[in-house]
Amino acid sequence: MQAWQVHENGEPSEVMRLQDVERPTPGDGQVLLKVRAANINFPDVLMARGHYQVRPPLPFTPGVEICAETEDGRRVIATPALPYGGLAEYAVADAAALLPAPEALDDAEAAALHIGYQTGWFGLHRRARLEAGETLLVHAAAGGVGSAAVQLGKAAGATVIGVVGGADKAAVARELGCDVVVDRRSEDVVSAVKDATGGRGADVIYDPVGGEAYTQSTKVVAFEGRIVVVGFASGTIPSPGLNHALVKNYSILGLHWGLYNTKNPKLVQHCHEQLTELAARGVVKPLVSERVPLDGAAAAVQRVADGVTTGRVVVVPAPENGAAA
Repeated sequence: MQAWQVHENGEPSEVMRLQDVERPTPGDGQVLLKVRAANINFPDVLMARGHYQVRPPLPFTPGVEICAETEDGRRVIATPALPYGGLAEYAVADAAALLPAPEALDDAEAAALHIGYQTGWFGLHRRARLEAGETLLVHAAAGGVGSAAVQLGKAAGATVIGVVGGADKAAVARELGCDVVVDRRSEDVVSAVKDATGGRGADVIYDPVGGEAYTQSTKVVAFEGRIVVVGFASGTIPSPGLNHALVKNYSILGLHWGLYNTKNPKLVQHCHEQLTELAARGVVKPLVSERVPLDGAAAAVQRVADGVTTGRVVVVPAPENGAAA
């Protein structure tokens, strides 16, 4: 089979190589899966660079989120068991963690429903307890993680403010349903958010960016607001001033979604059921901006690394069969 492999750490476009390799052999409790679509996530970038908290042994195949087919023909969503990731024709995954792919979504959309939407659901509902009528601010609102949070925020009845970088991404954020869009390249984020909220600020702030975005968040968070720290796509990890959190009376909430797979897997299953229902109603639908063939995966991962993509970029090893009947 063909699979992308990383033999040394560095930029994805430089260290990922498409090779002919043997199909992986499942271990105890694992299953072999035929990959129908693999969604590119920022952790794929970080693992290629050697900067992720999980460091699979070299060589490894990136790809942490897939829609796949089991040997008995079931269409499932899975997080592959590294080093046999999803940017390949076949991958392996833990049998107990397989989730049924929603019938309402095609392969690429189903592949993109899992990590980003689970992270959004846990961040907004489990950690921040977002309520209908509150204001949600989403940084990088046109990106893969941010776009999921926007849709979930709207589904929860929140007013959503999306922060983006550039006019193209602003247009995408509006299409996603943002009530207010702030282009950080041409507007002052703090002033724009205060203007949009009558000076009150945002009740919940969803931050997958870190760096300057986090600093802006502390300036526009409302009384009893909650800042959900999801990641650091900017490359800069902020050092919060706890005196500031005390004086302004807001909460800083960390979210590492992957921990729920071991700490409370039943909650992951419950979340998937909620997401499947929302997808069936058409309330959430992953924004897949690109579907690329397997041989284009390294360049696609690099585009995600460079921050020039919107929504989700999905690698499709073979022509899609569409949603299951």
